[in-house]
Amino acid sequence: MHSFIVAYSQSVPSPIAPREALPDPYAWMRDADRVAAHLEAERMAYDAGMAALAPLAQEVLAELVARTPDAERSVRRDHGPYAYYTLTPSGRELSELRRILPRAGGLPGHAPGHDELLVDLASFGSPYAATGLEEPGEQIFAYSIDLTGAERYTLRFRDFAAGTDLPLVIDDTYYSGAWLGDDFYFTVIDDLNRPHEVHRVNPRTGARAVILTEPDQRFELTVRRSGDHLVIASHSRTTSECWVMADGVAQSLRPRVDGVEYDVEWDRDRWLTLSNAEEVEFALTAPASASAPALDIRAGRLHDVVAFDDAIVTYARVDGQACVRILERDGTRRHELHPEPGGAIRLGRNEDPHADFVIVVTESFTSPTQWWEVDLVSGERRLRHVREVPGHDASAYISEVVYASATDGWRIPIVVTRHRDTELGATTPCLLYGYGSYESVDDPWFDLAWLPLLDRGVVLAKAHIRGGGEVGRQQWIDGHLLAKRNSFTDFIAAADHLVDAALVGPIVGRGGSAGGLLQGAVYAMAPQRWAGIIAEVPFVDCVNSMLDPDIPLTITEWEEWGDPRISEQRAYMETYTPYLNLPEVEDRPPLLVTGAVHDPRVLVHEPAKWVAALRHSDPQRGDRATLTDPGSVTFRVETGEGSHGGQAGRYAALRDEAEAIAWTLTALGVR
Repeated sequence: MHSFIVAYSQSVPSPIAPREALPDPYAWMRDADRVAAHLEAERMAYDAGMAALAPLAQEVLAELVARTPDAERSVRRDHGPYAYYTLTPSGRELSELRRILPRAGGLPGHAPGHDELLVDLASFGSPYAATGLEEPGEQIFAYSIDLTGAERYTLRFRDFAAGTDLPLVIDDTYYSGAWLGDDFYFTVIDDLNRPHEVHRVNPRTGARAVILTEPDQRFELTVRRSGDHLVIASHSRTTSECWVMADGVAQSLRPRVDGVEYDVEWDRDRWLTLSNAEEVEFALTAPASASAPALDIRAGRLHDVVAFDDAIVTYARVDGQACVRILERDGTRRHELHPEPGGAIRLGRNEDPHADFVIVVTESFTSPTQWWEVDLVSGERRLRHVREVPGHDASAYISEVVYASATDGWRIPIVVTRHRDTELGATTPCLLYGYGSYESVDDPWFDLAWLPLLDRGVVLAKAHIRGGGEVGRQQWIDGHLLAKRNSFTDFIAAADHLVDAALVGPIVGRGGSAGGLLQGAVYAMAPQRWAGIIAEVPFVDCVNSMLDPDIPLTITEWEEWGDPRISEQRAYMETYTPYLNLPEVEDRPPLLVTGAVHDPRVLVHEPAKWVAALRHSDPQRGDRATLTDPGSVTFRVETGEGSHGGQAGRYAALRDEAEAIAWTLTALGVR
């Protein structure tokens, strides 16, 4: 890991990458061996440049650490008589997987309160260690681990009685898996990180079989439990198919139809189906059964459903707001739950169909995450777990929703959060966050990183732009493929509204992955609007990447971005791809870009190529007196362990975030 307390005493010039006489002059950066030295030089230049911001970054880090409990414990997950949870011990970077016996009836000779270490992630000897799945069975705990950030997980099995792993180790697995009897079902990835097969294995005997293979490269497989059933699902961006295991064979519940998405949930004696076959915003349907009448629910954009013995719970978006409904099995409404203003509510992990409560999760940019048990009959809430944040007072902050108008009239909700002592005005600094892809619902979420900004008078704003899913399915339809530019113009319109309404003044834009593409696009389309841009692991070489089927995610994402082999789609993508659209040098705001060599989602050559092109086009090669001067181009590349989402170690992640916050504050002129 890298410390932000750097040892350089003088500046290190940014490296200039060689250009080749090819249509894509930086295509050579796809070669990991050739680009390695260049990336190391970029990292050295970054560390040297950050030396000037190190005192502020250290100050911010101290605040983040002070708000981090010495030992952190996750919400518990009940399975049988045990509760499973993770614990990050005092002063440690990585967590432990543990279980506790909260009541009688577990291990012979163990009284309630017996707490047991299952797996210590630090024992694998890597500064990066992340689990893909954690699935307790009756006698064995299945877990998978990634030690680099490449999202290629190794599946292992811990024998509860022996307290050690079984000899069986399986590489190249993915996130989903579930037990059915003594067998474990899991997904296996191909060379492009696509989960393309479901396997079954008996961990004690090693007997293994392939249950299902998905040959269509647009689709990815998942496996999960639904009641007493095991469900396999195959999803592309626009089409899906589900199977249920019966007598050792996967049986399709409904054949796939192009453009029809569906998922299923077992409800005592029938299958509930959530689908867009007849309703763009999805409908929840079920046939009549011996225990319940037929069901047909169409209310807002339905996203999820959980079935209990005597209730059905849905999660939907209604008028741009999250809504959790507890229903009778005939669809009659019992209770309806909504978030606090400017906050979020969603379903938690609900695995026991016999439970008399549903777990819901609430949070906001300033309210730490809370897990609630909501009684299915009375609707009463019982607090199950709250994220501990020492010294934090959520009442010191205010959130509200304002609306901007896109050029075509679309209303863009913007969640605006500030400290109570911060007055909105034409000089108030602002961080504007955005994503806007895949119909992703990105309601406000709690993160320690927001607090040092808010406490220094920075307004935090999140724009629900088209391409996302906070409002509904139409929001995504109008923000992908040949309508993708709406995502970018919506973000610019949101910024313009905040300034024109005299709510804020200087704005730094921030986003990651597809949100990094967003930042790259608005950096080119409206460079003078921003006090700075942070593009994290940005997808900025859209055309070249979508032309290369050997890059992970290319084929699966043609339905989101377009297929540049089709001339109309290529021409459209070329109008916004940041690598092909560089702003005039004199107009450029300061830019902070991140990347990671182990990132399998946005390969590191994408941000590296973009940065190289920006440096080449600038006589000063992106170097300025400070990292936050106009025209500055800064590239923080993680050349060691690290993933698409950053570091796994909690203090390592805080150090990286402290640097980004220090950069943001300086770009905004805030000290």
